[in-house]
Amino acid sequence: MDVVELKKHTPDESGREWKFSEILADPQIRKRWEKVRRWFFLRESTYDMTRRCNIRCEGCYYYEGEKQFAEENRDPEAWRRLMEAEKARGITYVVLAGAEPSLVPDLCRVCYREIPLGAIATNGLKRIGGDIGYRIHLSVWGDDDTSKKIRGAGSMLQRQIENYRDDPRAVFVYTFTRSNIDQVHPVADILAENGCQLTFSMFSAPVGYTGALRHTEGSLAAVRKAMIELLDRHPETVLYSRYSAVAHTHRKGLHDLFSCSYPRMNPSTDIGLGRSFRQYRTDLDWDRKAACCVPDTDCSDCRHYAAGSAVVTARLFRHAASPETFRAWLDYVDTYLAVWVMDYPKGENLSDVMVAPPGHNLF
Repeated sequence: MDVVELKKHTPDESGREWKFSEILADPQIRKRWEKVRRWFFLRESTYDMTRRCNIRCEGCYYYEGEKQFAEENRDPEAWRRLMEAEKARGITYVVLAGAEPSLVPDLCRVCYREIPLGAIATNGLKRIGGDIGYRIHLSVWGDDDTSKKIRGAGSMLQRQIENYRDDPRAVFVYTFTRSNIDQVHPVADILAENGCQLTFSMFSAPVGYTGALRHTEGSLAAVRKAMIELLDRHPETVLYSRYSAVAHTHRKGLHDLFSCSYPRMNPSTDIGLGRSFRQYRTDLDWDRKAACCVPDTDCSDCRHYAAGSAVVTARLFRHAASPETFRAWLDYVDTYLAVWVMDYPKGENLSDVMVAPPGHNLF
């Protein structure tokens, strides 16, 4: 979580210049600020653990671009040395992904032993052992009929719940596409009944993808409505905020709204993700020109939850324009930490209104 240094005051849209001390004079804001600022030491990189997967999904990010052709290094000692080197250059948080990391639990275990803060992105069909204490993000792309159609796996939600019910590591990540918006309510009801946590992502088209999953302005508005309804309906289940919904369903993507911090779109190596972030392939090599949290995504269409976790949170300065915008930003950061960090408790959202991203219209 790379946060730039805050200036003393920033003008809001009315022209008033708020000092940061004035914003923090609100007891609720100060308390939440003190809660989230303790985690500003997080510095992430991501790692493709394997080229293999036990399913094949339409619109999959991994099987696009050159990374899918990298040789696979399965040597635990090589991975241990990589993690040691990552710690030495200041990485404190790892995201294990690729095709399907649950197929290489020995390598995931090596990473956890060296850097114990992190998350694993998995389809959830193979349970990851409880001795690996990372957050586990389980991808959900609709109900079981949809999963069968676009992922080739039957009874997927049921199998995911069987593997991870009552597992405090697990977060179910519902990825909204243009065609599964109506399915999220029954899926959320099932997860709530089983005591599971739920958050949201947005299908962000891979480069060159023009299929039926890609969003339109109409589908973005429908997703936003569904997100807010579920946030109100299942407050104990859904890890989200109103500002999260605004940022990820805006007609503009994350880069146009906030300027992407990842090296692929950010040439600077002076500070933040441009300096520290790497996206390692299965051969333990990386390419700065392609380095972002979800490589081979069409950057203009990127609304991915993983991208926002860094891109939006890094824009503290822009959001300290007024108490209203700063509350919204704090809600976003609090949500991000609850989704990505083990044992971080999500607080009650401070903002119950829709706040426009700084410098942009609402939606």
